[in-house]
Formats: sequence, structure tokens, C-alpha cells
Amino acid sequence: MNQMQQMLAQAQRMQRELLKAHEALDAKDFTVKKAGIVEVTLKGNKTVSKVTIDASALSADNKEMIEDTIAMAINEALDEIKKESDAIDERVTGQKGALPF
Repeated sequence: MNQMQQMLAQAQRMQRELLKAHEALDAKDFTVKKAGIVEVTLKGNKTVSKVTIDASALSADNKEMIEDTIAMAINEALDEIKKESDAIDERVTGQKGALPF
């Protein structure tokens, strides 16, 4: 096998590994609790699968605080997903940042 074929085979292996790792990431749950009143769960594919609000926090006076807390929890979960995705890419490709293909 010549060098070009070896490089192509290596790139194809990396693509398969990345696909497999990202499929596992997509199915993984990321749960964040904020202020003891809000819990959100996102899948690794960035879909929200659950939002729980403590009943004691539910009042008209707390509406804005609850909305802000939900947004913060979702953003934190998205950050966790991004970090894990970046770690997968770096582990498989050996490079941080942009993929080599």
C-alpha cells in the first residue's frame, strides 16, 4: 500500500471512530442543577429532554428568576456537551480544534 492509500485508510478509520464516539455522545444525558430550583437535562445532540422546577419556587414573583435560571442551566449543559465533543475530536484525531479532513 502506498503512502497516499495509507493516509486515506487512516482518515477513514478516524472518521469511523469519530462517528461512533459522536453517536454515543448524542445519546448521553447532561444534567445541570441551578439554584436548587431548576434541573435541566439535555441529550448530547443538544435536545432538551427534561426540565424540572421545584414547586416551592413557582410564584409570579419568581417568574423572571426561574426563566433566567433555566437559561443558565441550558447554557451550562451546552458548554459541557461542547467540551466533551471537543475532547472526543482531540482524542481521535490527536489535534485540538479543526479536524484534519
